[in-house]
Amino acid sequence: MMSLQISINQNLIEMEYAVRGPLPQRAAELRQRGRNTIPCNIGNPQALGQTPISFYRQVLSLLEEPSKIERERELKKIILNSPTCLNEFEDIDFISDYVLEYSEDFLDKMETGMGAYTESKGPRFIRDAVANFIDQRDSVTSSIEGVPSDLENIFLTDGASEGVKNIIELLITIKNDGIMIPIPQYPLYSATIKRCGGKQVSYYPDEDSGWTLNKSILEEAVIKAKKKKINVKAIVVINPANPTGAILDKNSIQEVVTFARENELAIIADEVYQENLYGSEFISFAKAIGKEDIPLFSLHSISKGYYGECGHRGGYLEVRNPPKIIGRDERFIDVLFKQASVNLCSNTVGQALIYMLVNPPKEGTETYWQFIQQKQAILEDLYDKATMIKKAFEEMDSMECFGKIGALYLFPRLNKLPLGTNDFDYCMNLLEETGLTTVNGAGFGQKEGTNHLRIAFLPSRGMLKKVLPKWIEFHNSYVNS
Repeated sequence: MMSLQISINQNLIEMEYAVRGPLPQRAAELRQRGRNTIPCNIGNPQALGQTPISFYRQVLSLLEEPSKIERERELKKIILNSPTCLNEFEDIDFISDYVLEYSEDFLDKMETGMGAYTESKGPRFIRDAVANFIDQRDSVTSSIEGVPSDLENIFLTDGASEGVKNIIELLITIKNDGIMIPIPQYPLYSATIKRCGGKQVSYYPDEDSGWTLNKSILEEAVIKAKKKKINVKAIVVINPANPTGAILDKNSIQEVVTFARENELAIIADEVYQENLYGSEFISFAKAIGKEDIPLFSLHSISKGYYGECGHRGGYLEVRNPPKIIGRDERFIDVLFKQASVNLCSNTVGQALIYMLVNPPKEGTETYWQFIQQKQAILEDLYDKATMIKKAFEEMDSMECFGKIGALYLFPRLNKLPLGTNDFDYCMNLLEETGLTTVNGAGFGQKEGTNHLRIAFLPSRGMLKKVLPKWIEFHNSYVNS
């Protein structure tokens, strides 16, 4: 009997997603054969041993099983009233009263618990907390000092990726609609544009000056697009950047804002790494735009930062200055709501984690200091590991790495490779020789004639101490072969 033959969406066939591509697939094959590999191909902190934040996990455990709240109180009461037991326990052995009350308050506001659908945008009290978080982050004290966030324009999403997909799906209406994306870029953007049948319009931050932006870089990209009769509708900015880790300075951000205003473009601001600064300054696009009437779609999630809760898929999308729809009376926000309604709602565990992200333990509470210590320890550890890897680059022939340390990645340039090889060959050989799983620069896009790789600086320091000498040895042998 002959199998049914059908045609399928060509856009999906042509999509590429390098961080889950041939290199990690080969790494999986090696693991099945008993080889040890180090997965640095993706920003997945807890997969490489990062410990979850205690506050998050304690609250989640109580939200999922509310009977534990009262049971914890009763248990604590019994132990505190028993002198023999009391000597065997310390405060750290109990879930704090603050966490119990926080969890109880969340469930009261949630009303229907964790197993029911919520409003399609997400519960109002969580969106209100997100709006307050944005205002505090951007030092908005009133309509005089900045523009307050509007909870009605906030959508809770299954990670930031869902928000990205929804916006690009809305903006691309015909095959000549284009979205500007930075090169190198996170493949979510190129893949989503391809899936929606639109055009990718590439622009190239200046690598040698630390991946900065200026107006001429942006104008060059849009001029080329117009020559191809592409209708450019939005510009994507990832800050801090993925895959380069670069942190945009104030001047670069202002150049984007000016460019968007002059070319009547929306800005899609991917800001999921805004906690991964390691001493640098983060300037949000909401703050940079201020009172200007430029459409802005900004995204954040619980996957990165110091929390690293990738698997729980929590995120939010904030919309400012939503554009008007040509020839329609419907509001842009209403169509976004329709999109959200089709999925009913984002997952409730992700919603709860977003609430905890924007509403952390209050200063002065018994939970606060543990939370701050864990946060600082994770960020300091990440910075130390990034510094270790950058120092190793100094011992590698013709390897350069530009820009400040940001996000979870380093994106070094391979200035020397054997004749007839490219960065994919390099990364595949690196994997085979050392077990280190990286992603070649071409998987993210790069200037023609250059070669790079991306590495997530997530392995433990002990693991790095073992693998970095092997990498240095491999590199100097390979590029000079």
